[in-house]
Amino acid sequence: MGDDYGQDELVTEEMLWDRIPEVQGEERANTFYELSARIFARGQYDEALALAETARDIFSELGTSEQSEGLAQAYSAIGYNLNQLKRMDEAATAMSKAVSILRENKSPIALELACTLGEWWYASKNYEKVIETMYECSQEHLVDDNTIGAANDMHLIGCAQRELKNYAEAIICFQEARKMFKMEKEVIHIARCDQKIASCYNEIGDGEKAIDAARKAIDVFETAHDHVRETFALFEFGKAEILLGKFEDGLSTLDNVLLIIAEDEPKDFEFILDIETRMVAVMRQLGRMEEADEVERRLASVKEALEQDPAPTEDGF
Repeated sequence: MGDDYGQDELVTEEMLWDRIPEVQGEERANTFYELSARIFARGQYDEALALAETARDIFSELGTSEQSEGLAQAYSAIGYNLNQLKRMDEAATAMSKAVSILRENKSPIALELACTLGEWWYASKNYEKVIETMYECSQEHLVDDNTIGAANDMHLIGCAQRELKNYAEAIICFQEARKMFKMEKEVIHIARCDQKIASCYNEIGDGEKAIDAARKAIDVFETAHDHVRETFALFEFGKAEILLGKFEDGLSTLDNVLLIIAEDEPKDFEFILDIETRMVAVMRQLGRMEEADEVERRLASVKEALEQDPAPTEDGF
């Protein structure tokens, strides 16, 4: 949370509770805010949320410009608690109010919280908000001559564009992020961009560009022994091979990906299903119908196991 959230350890929690009946206005709001911080640190997020909301209400009633920073802190505290409670959309909405107030006051912490806000919008799948928020962050980072910050912002914008299936726009964002990461010699981050560029080219059907980008990513991840990221780059490489009609090669690459992720715990069955479903399509193109039928039969059992059973009726049936 914010640097000042829960730092005053000289005052005990009991003293803060005792103070509440004795204080009014801004001091009362700050007391609730500080109590929220202490309780947040213990992981009691529901109670901490209620206290932060009380602080917000008091600051809102005061309504003066002097209290606006306190109001922003209360909104950010509400956001952090909602985030811990996995109420991501509400968390992002609260944090956006904090950021708005801090930007109005030209606070130096506005940019840091705005970057957090962009990540929360992404987690809540509000991708248009991600693009809007992170574009503003990227401009501020560039003004501050923070190339890494701007590159990370552009990378997240690219991820949001990819989720919206705006693949051409996503490629532009990833290429721009790649340039900035390259200026800073951030080799792993350059390869992360290459892997995502490959995925976008696969989606728009450009196998040649996809395979080139995937190969660059694989080379870096293999050299760095970053086997998790290497797996995803190999997946894009295999998809590109299939796009280019290299069915046997593509099948072999996807089979290698399966062998690697078979070691993972817990198993990512959604990823496994995606890979094997693609392999089935290739097997059929190669005329290996019996093998494809057997894999499909097996996958049907996995899909059935992953499906949620319907909720029971009032009778329990």
